[in-house]
Amino acid sequence: MRIVYIHQYYCNPGMTGGIRSYEQARRLVARGHRVDVITTDIDGGGRRVTRDEGVTVHWYPIPYSNHMSYARRLRAFAEFMVLAAAKAARLKADLVFATSTPLTVAVPGVLAAKLRRVPFVFEVRDLWPEVPIEMGALRNPIARRLACGLANFAYRNAAEVVALSPGMAAGVTARRPPTRTTMIPNAADIELFSAVRPAAVRAFRAEHRWLGDRPLIVYTGALGAVNGVEYLVRAARRMRELDPGLQVLIVGHGREWESTKDLAASHGLLDTTVHMWEKVPKADLPVILAASTMSSSFVRPIRALWDNSANKFFDALAASRPIAINYGGWQADLLSESGAGLVLDPADAEEAGKLLADRLRDDDWLRRARDAAHRLAVERFSRDLLFDQFETVLTRAYAGGKSVGAA
Repeated sequence: MRIVYIHQYYCNPGMTGGIRSYEQARRLVARGHRVDVITTDIDGGGRRVTRDEGVTVHWYPIPYSNHMSYARRLRAFAEFMVLAAAKAARLKADLVFATSTPLTVAVPGVLAAKLRRVPFVFEVRDLWPEVPIEMGALRNPIARRLACGLANFAYRNAAEVVALSPGMAAGVTARRPPTRTTMIPNAADIELFSAVRPAAVRAFRAEHRWLGDRPLIVYTGALGAVNGVEYLVRAARRMRELDPGLQVLIVGHGREWESTKDLAASHGLLDTTVHMWEKVPKADLPVILAASTMSSSFVRPIRALWDNSANKFFDALAASRPIAINYGGWQADLLSESGAGLVLDPADAEEAGKLLADRLRDDDWLRRARDAAHRLAVERFSRDLLFDQFETVLTRAYAGGKSVGAA
């Protein structure tokens, strides 16, 4: 197949961000498909075309940051929508695939698919507009109707939808029951995270004198409005009271970086118990996780956010590390059933700190949790396993489009 792949925020391992699209696209090429990715360079580099392991990537310089105002971000979405539509319409294709967020990527996907008379497959990474509505970020009634209309447009015109969590799949089905929807979550890149040598871990710990042989819990990812990473800082305050040797490392970027850092400083934790690093390329994460005792993932106490499919959750599994989360839903159920981590009380960071302090020194529990995390990665969430499901969806949509065309 010739596949046009639209993703506004595509990243490869040398960049900061999730690499789901990179991994899926390069595997498609390895299976004999031709893939053109249309994306943006959010740092404002020039328009260019590159090759990532056989994938042709078309870059457009459209700056983006969650530090931007809501209006400026909407402008970036609209600008990419126009440019991607024009580019996708010029590329030969047997199938058009678009992955959110933002939801606006559906527009160039649908237009290009209709122009080429080929199937359109849409991937839902966040349930929009349900999430921003529940968070209070989308309050204008007209904007809400437009957003709901855009979601309906995307699902109605998709031959199939890929959803990254059970809750997202249920949301798509509730809005558009006739559209075939398949749940394919984010994946564990076992090969990437298991390749770290013990010597590299020892060197990492020795390089950072504050760490040494002390237990370490890490957070790697965005510090945005949905994450509420200050929860970890409040938990760390209690952890230090109980066990001053415990260490916390926050690696990421986002709108709440400074406020999180200020909170750590105000509690006297910064650079003693809590350490904060700027974002790092995906390729640097394996050694950080390998050097950790436990990883973590947090969201604010909003029910719609339970349906997330955070990369950091699956990175922890790939690294065979327990993960602590502070939300319910399908990931909480996985941890409770498997023993691969902790489900913390979202309303009580002090109690969370107490539980974390206990488990970070419990060698028997840590060994069992690491084994459970590894089993989940291998048996349920390996990248190769989930890619097979992904390719099946695309192949089925393509075959369905051919049969409709023949009829």
